[in-house]
Amino acid sequence: MKPSVAGALKPGRFPRLNNRLLFRATADGGILAVSNPRSALLIWISLILITFATATSASAQTRQPFAPNQMQTILYGVAYYPEYMPYDRLDKDVELMQKAGITVVRVGESTWSSWEPRDGDFQFAWMQRVLDRLQQAGIKAILGTPTYSIPTWLYKQHPEIAVTHNGTAPRLSDHYAPTYPPSLTPGYYGPRQNYDFLNPYFRQHAERIIRQIVSHFKDHPAVIGYQIDNETFPTGFTTPYMNAAFLQRLKSKYKTPETINKIWGLVYWGQLVDKWEDLPSRDGILNPGYKLEWENFQHDVVTEYLAWQSKIVNEYKRPDQFITTDFSGGVHTNLNQWAIARSLDVIAENPYFETQDRLNAESIWLSGDLGRSLKLTNYLVTETNAQTIGWDSRTQYPQYPGQLRLVVYTHLAAGANMVEYWHWSSLHYGQETYWKGILSHDLEPNRTYAEMSQVAAELKKLGPQLVNLKKENKVAILFSADSANAISYMPFGDDTNYMSVLRQMYRALYRLNVEPDFIAADDPNLSRYKVILVPPLYSASDAVLQRVADYIKTGGQAIMAFKSGFTNEYSTVRDVMAPGPLRAAAGFHYQEFTNLAKPVQLKPDPYKVGEENSGSVWAEFLVPETAEVIASYQHPYWSFPAITRNKYGSGTLIYEGTVVTDALQREIIRDVLKQASLTAPDQNLPEEVKVRHGRNAQGKLLHYYLNFSADAQTISYPYHNGTDLLTNSPIAQGKELTLKPWDLAIVAEQ
Repeated sequence: MKPSVAGALKPGRFPRLNNRLLFRATADGGILAVSNPRSALLIWISLILITFATATSASAQTRQPFAPNQMQTILYGVAYYPEYMPYDRLDKDVELMQKAGITVVRVGESTWSSWEPRDGDFQFAWMQRVLDRLQQAGIKAILGTPTYSIPTWLYKQHPEIAVTHNGTAPRLSDHYAPTYPPSLTPGYYGPRQNYDFLNPYFRQHAERIIRQIVSHFKDHPAVIGYQIDNETFPTGFTTPYMNAAFLQRLKSKYKTPETINKIWGLVYWGQLVDKWEDLPSRDGILNPGYKLEWENFQHDVVTEYLAWQSKIVNEYKRPDQFITTDFSGGVHTNLNQWAIARSLDVIAENPYFETQDRLNAESIWLSGDLGRSLKLTNYLVTETNAQTIGWDSRTQYPQYPGQLRLVVYTHLAAGANMVEYWHWSSLHYGQETYWKGILSHDLEPNRTYAEMSQVAAELKKLGPQLVNLKKENKVAILFSADSANAISYMPFGDDTNYMSVLRQMYRALYRLNVEPDFIAADDPNLSRYKVILVPPLYSASDAVLQRVADYIKTGGQAIMAFKSGFTNEYSTVRDVMAPGPLRAAAGFHYQEFTNLAKPVQLKPDPYKVGEENSGSVWAEFLVPETAEVIASYQHPYWSFPAITRNKYGSGTLIYEGTVVTDALQREIIRDVLKQASLTAPDQNLPEEVKVRHGRNAQGKLLHYYLNFSADAQTISYPYHNGTDLLTNSPIAQGKELTLKPWDLAIVAEQ
C-alpha cells in the first residue's frame, strides 16, 4: 500500500502530547488506533489541514489526460445494484441492458457492508463478476467509493461516528413535491450520510476500504471512472472533533481572541472571549458572525474530505479514468461547489424534476448550468428520474409518453455528456421502495424501458455529433453562499429569501430563452460576461464589491437586488452610508428601510406590466445622487425610488430596492439584454417552446428546440439553413418548424 493520506505518519513514529501516546501508525502509514481521542484532537486537526493543502495542490499537479470536453460520444445508462435483487439475475439484467443500448452503469457506491461485511474481511468476487459481465457486453462502469453509508460493525465499534437520526417527513405543501424527514440529534444508526467527517476511526476505515477497492479494480477495462462518496453535504452538528478543528481554524486565521471580539461584536450581551479555550461551541450561538464562520468551516470540511478521497483514488487510477462526485440538484448554499470542483476531473449532477403537466426545463437547466459553470466545461448526469420518485408513495407521477426522451435531450442541450437514471430496477424493500427505476417491481421490460431503448438507438447514431457541446454565454448570475446564509440568520420575509430572488432571476432568463452561467462572488474575471445578475449581495468584502463596481465601470451591465453591500464578509453591518462600497456605482445612498405588509404599486409603469408593476416584502428608502429613477412607490408616505438606473463609467447598474414581481423582473432583464445587444428571435418563441444553442466538436452550431407541452407548436426557424438531426430533414431559414407534443428538433447549421 502507498503512504496514508491521513498524515506523515511512519511505522515506529508515535506522536505524543504531554507524554501520552496519541496515534499508533500501521505499516502502510495508516492510523491503527487512537489511544486518547480527546488529547489527539489537535494532532488530528493538523493532519486534516495538512491533507487539505497537499490534496488540493497534488490534484492540480496531476491533471490526467481525461477531459470532460473531449469525450467520444454521449454515455447513456443507469445506476445498477445487483446486490439488491431478490434473486441472482445478473445475466438477465445485462442482456436487457445490452438490448436496450445502455452504454454505462454506476455501481458500488452504497454497499460498504458488501465490500467489507466484517472488519478487515474484504470481498471482491461479487463485483468482479459484475464488471466482467459488463465488459463482456461492452458496457462501461463508474465505480463508487462506498463511504456514505457505514457498515453496522463499524457503528457497533464506534457509535460516536453517527451524528444524526431522521425525524418525521413534513406534510406535503405541494402534491407534486416530495418531502423528506429532517436530520435530528443525537446520532443513531439508520440514515445515510450519517458520520462525523473528522472522526479518526471513520477516516481510518474509510481510507482502508477506498484503497482496497480502487487498487483491486484500477486495471479493470470496464471501469472508466470513480465517483467519490455520494451527494455529500455537511451535517452542521457539533462533535468533539468538529469543535476542536473549528477552534484550531480560528486560532490560525485570527491569531488572537481580540480579533473575533471585534469583527463579530462579541461585546454585545457581554460575550467577549478572553482565552481561546473560553470559546463556546456552536450549539446555541446566535451571533451572525460566528454562525457564518461556522458555516464556512462546514463547507471547508466537506471540501477537504472530498479532496482527501480524490487524492487517494488519484494514487491508483489510470490516466484515462476520471474522478467525480455527484451534487444533488440545484444551487447549494451549504457547500463551496467551486472549491470542491478543483479536486474533480468532471462535475456530476443529480437533477430530479416535476413530471406530467408540470414538466419543464427550469429546474433541470438550473442544475446543469451550475454544473457546467463550476469548471466551465461539460458535465455528467449521474441520477435523474426514470419513473416515479419519493421516499414514500405520496408523489408517484410517472412521465407521460415522450417525456423521458425529451428530458434526455434537455440535459444534452445544457452541455451534459452523460445521462444516467436512478436506477435500473425498482427496489422491493428499504426507504426508496417507491423511487422507481427503469424496470418496475416485476423486473420486466415496460413502457419506460421501450422509450429508453428508442433514445439509446438515437444516441448511438447521433452521440458523436451531440457530445462536447460548447457554450459561449454572455450572461451570468453572481452567486454568494455567504449572502444566502447571512440573510437566513436575519431574514426579511418568511417566503422570500436569497434563493427565491436568485430563482426568480433565473426563471426570468428561462422564460426569455437566455442561457446563463453561474459565477462565484469572488470570481476575478467578471469581464467575460456582458450582463451579470446579482441577487442580494448582502455579505461581501470590500474587495468583492469593488470588483463588481469595476466591472460596471469598464462597460458591464448589472442588475442588482436590494440589501446588497449592507454587511461585510463577517456579516457585520458596515458603519458607513448604505450601500457602502457600491455607492458610487449605484448612484444613491439610503439610511432607512421598511418591510411591506402588502404589495405596493409603483409608478410610472415603464415596462408595461400593468398590475404586476409592484414591490413587496422589503423597501429601501433610496436617495438618488447620480442615479435615474425608473419607478417609485405609490404610497402616501414612502414615495422613494424603488428601481434606479445609474450610468457608471461606461457601464450601467439597475438596482431593485424591493422584491419585484416575476413579470416586472422579466421585463427589467429583457430591457437590459436589449441594451447589451443580446436579444434574438429566441425571445419571441411561444412560452411552451425552449431553445438552447452550442457548437459541437465538429464546429457546427446546434439549435435545440424543445416543446414542453401536450400541443403541437409551430415556429419560424430564424437561423442559417440546417438539418434536423433526429429526422434528417432539411430546415431552411425562415421556414416553419413544427414540434409534436413533448417532442423536439435538433437543427445543425450547414
